Amino acid sequence: MARYRGPKTRISRIFGEPILGNGKYLTKNSNPPGQHGATKKRKQPGEYALQLREKQKAKYTYGVLERQFRKTFEEAVRRKGVTGENLIKLLEARLDNTVYRLGIAPSRPAARQLVTHKHITVNGEVVNVPSFQLRPGDTIGIKESTQGNTGITSHIRGKNAKFNWLDYSEAEFKGTFIAYPERESVPENIKEQLIVELYSK
Repeated sequence: MARYRGPKTRISRIFGEPILGNGKYLTKNSNPPGQHGATKKRKQPGEYALQLREKQKAKYTYGVLERQFRKTFEEAVRRKGVTGENLIKLLEARLDNTVYRLGIAPSRPAARQLVTHKHITVNGEVVNVPSFQLRPGDTIGIKESTQGNTGITSHIRGKNAKFNWLDYSEAEFKGTFIAYPERESVPENIKEQLIVELYSK
């Protein structure tokens, strides 16, 4: 299963931003991990290091392992349009990410767990594959037998209004994937062009 089990703050410190959590500990210690901390002299990262860093950031953010990330990139290359933007669109169209964006789960790992435990439906059918690719018009819902589970429904916070490619009805516990998002609408701080350059070597 594609998930990171180590300390979340460590990953946040590597990238200097809250990749896997709220980042509340970054203010206390924002130095990169390592025994020397801020005293260690660090070289300016080269071109390859910057490209690899962006790929790792995207993988940690969306909870994707290398093989699956590579396949997603290859699909982005096959599609018409800008490859980098296509990559972000495909990552955003993952079922676990959409469950998180709809506010059904408080985090992507929590959304992944809801999907794998068969609490989520797509167009009325239970889907337990977190990487399932949604298409415009697909309806995402909470399984009827799960709607009475307050342990799950109490964490529903509702969709953020800025995610205009999604629609959610709290009364029906259903959301709709309206369209693939435009790059400027996705808030993640990922320089996708560096990822394209890395895979183009």
